[in-house]
Parts: sequence; C-alpha cells; structure tokens
Amino acid sequence: MTWQPTHDDPLLILAMDHRGSFGTSLFDVTDDGPTPEQTAAMIRAKTVISHGLHRARARLRVGRAGVLVDERYGAEVIAQARADGGGEPLVLAVPVEASGHPWFTLEWGDVWQEHVTSVRPDYAKVLVRDNPDFEVADRTHQLERLADVGTGLAALDVPLIYELLVPATDAQLEAVGGDTNRYDLEVRPALVARVIADNQQAGVEPALWKVEGLETIEDARLVADRARADGRTADLIVLGRDAPKERVDHWLEVAGQVDAFVGFAIGRSIWEDGVRAWRAGTLDDEGLVAQVAERYLGFADHFTDPLIG
Repeated sequence: MTWQPTHDDPLLILAMDHRGSFGTSLFDVTDDGPTPEQTAAMIRAKTVISHGLHRARARLRVGRAGVLVDERYGAEVIAQARADGGGEPLVLAVPVEASGHPWFTLEWGDVWQEHVTSVRPDYAKVLVRDNPDFEVADRTHQLERLADVGTGLAALDVPLIYELLVPATDAQLEAVGGDTNRYDLEVRPALVARVIADNQQAGVEPALWKVEGLETIEDARLVADRARADGRTADLIVLGRDAPKERVDHWLEVAGQVDAFVGFAIGRSIWEDGVRAWRAGTLDDEGLVAQVAERYLGFADHFTDPLIG
C-alpha cells in the first residue's frame, strides 16, 4: 500500500475484530467455545456489517475506508476486501493478539508471521492494556514481546497499529473519587503519554497509535507530541470504546483539530445494538446494512467536519 493517511485525507476504519466479547455479549457464547450454529451466526453478522461499510464508502466525502477484522469470524470479509476491484480497495487491518488476555499474547504463537504473510494486510494490529503503575516485571516482559512483534512486522514490511488502552488502577480511581469521567479527563492523558514513551524506549515504533478519545485539545496535543517526539513520524487514530454517539463525536471533534490525528477505528458504537436487534429478529439484513452505513458515515463526517456530522 503506497497511500498513507493524513489529517486531510484520513483513514476511517470500521473495527470488528472482536472475538471473545463478540460471542459472549451478542451470541450467548460461554467460555469462548461457540457451537457450530453460533460460529455460523457470528460469521454471518460480520459479513452483513461489512456490507454496510461497502455501501458507506461510496459516499465518503474524503479519506479512505478501512476495515479491522479477525480471521476467526471475518475470513469472508478479508477475502472480499482483498478481491475487491471496484474503485479504491478497502484498507485492511488484522489483529495479531489473542482475544481476552490481560497481557499481550500472540494469537498464533510462533507462527504468527505466517498468518500475516498469508493475509497480506495493509496493517497488523496489537491490542495492549498498560499503565505505568502496573507491575514492573509484567510490563517489561510485555514491552519485550511487543518490540519483537514490531521487528517481525518490519521484516514483512507491514506497518503496525498499536491499540492502547490505559485502564485505571484502584489507587488512581480512588484518587478521583471513583469517577471514571474524572479519570479520563484529569489522569489518563498523562498516563497515555508515559506509556507511549515507555514503548518507544523499548523500541516499539508503530505507524499508528490507536488511542482512547481525549477530552481536550490540549490533551490530544500532549499525546500527539509524545507520539512524534524526537522526529518520529507516527500518526494517531481515535478508537470508539463502545461509547455513546455524543461522547465519540466529542472525541472526534477534538482529534479533528490536531494534525497528528489521521482518522479513527470505531466498532461497537457503530454496529453493536444493530447486531443485537438483528439477532432478536427485529432488524433484517438490509436494516443492519443501512444502520451500519449511516452511523459510520456520521462519524466520518464528524471527524472531517463537525458541522456536517
């Protein structure tokens, strides 16, 4: 892929690489062991969601549409993205982390690079939970594994998307009276910058930092400056965190005013309640496709022009 996202030509990803949570929250899967019927339903759901994205991308005013999807339930979506010859192809990203682990774990162990080579994605993604106050030994081991993944992807010429979640420790949450909104506003931005710095010191250099939304322009600049410290060229995209539309809109509005932010990767805020209605039989395939398309376009418009979105 020669195209690179910029603030004015953004990468707008519909994320549906959810696996364990996708099954437990929407398809009654227990212990990450779906029945054949549940597996078929999840594969079908991701295919229908992707149809909504394909419908929406023809109406994008600016930027490129992308999809972040897993091999387990999204193989058909991956195949369609790779075979699509109509206009600009979807930007394809795939996860390499295992689902549902508190610390970074590779999905396929020592053969993970073979999967990346087989799929030929435009990006590979890791999901990482970290906090400077987590156990030092566990953090160090995680950073070493992430550096190895970065080196392996560089050898394959596949850029890395680093999805960073910074959950509060009990002490950090207690310091803000148990208020998660205060944690997001007063504490999390500086922690995000510190975690990025720790990764950089360990040799982890993603092309895109996928970060939780930030409440103020000043905080977005703080995180962006750290991502681009010392002449680095990394960009950032915003994740949705299953937040209500109004909250995601605010995060996109903030990011839209900081040049280092070049798009978003939003998932459940676009499709979760639609899939739930689809499963219940109150929304058919066409209804889910239409809902996904409209919500995706609403977020795309809000990032590029809040007055439209």
